[in-house]
Amino acid sequence: MSDLSAFPITKRWPAKHPELLQLYSLPTPNGVKVSIMLEEIGLPYEVHLVDFGKDDQKTAEFLSLNPNGKIPAILDPNGPGGRPLALFESGAILQYLAEKTGKLLSQDAARRYQTIQWVHFQMGGIGPMFGQVGFFHKFDGKDFEDKRPRDRYVAEAKRLLGVMETHLSGRQWFMDDDYTIADISMLGWVRNLIGFYGAGDLVEFTQFKSVGAWLERGLARPAVQRGLKIPQRL
Repeated sequence: MSDLSAFPITKRWPAKHPELLQLYSLPTPNGVKVSIMLEEIGLPYEVHLVDFGKDDQKTAEFLSLNPNGKIPAILDPNGPGGRPLALFESGAILQYLAEKTGKLLSQDAARRYQTIQWVHFQMGGIGPMFGQVGFFHKFDGKDFEDKRPRDRYVAEAKRLLGVMETHLSGRQWFMDDDYTIADISMLGWVRNLIGFYGAGDLVEFTQFKSVGAWLERGLARPAVQRGLKIPQRL
């Protein structure tokens, strides 16, 4: 039996199955990256809901795992060398799980780094910029009289969608015929932009035909559909 008692997070979220990878998350665009990945690779795990409504992410127990106070985070009892590994940042977790299982990341060095570059593209661009569009279009920012901040982020979101469109033209996935962690990193964000944020018309999403077709292919995957609902909100 794995012993995770040295990790304070297990005091607030006890592990019923400590031999399994522990996922601490919420079904947001960043959170579902890891749940989708886990469903795709078939690695058994136990999930714990980090409830932002209760400020779970600000508790000492959660901050002991992720000092940045963001989801997702994992605790793998079977980390490198057979020792437990605590890890945060969704991009790092995707890469770790791909390397751990040998799935969804090429073993060829060139293709491996080409895949990772698209994950960084999502982390540095797609996530932050789409999130700002959501703030200024759906949340508190929508009430600002000055629309210049919103327009700035809308323009950048459209530019990024254009980058995706150009690359995906004639391709099934970001790495040609290979579905990888690059696709997983972006599916939830594009879905959120036009769905939950309701910004499809704002960014003129229908003009990005290749992105739309890629999104449909991704959302049609059973593992993606399962991962989008994990963990269940209370």
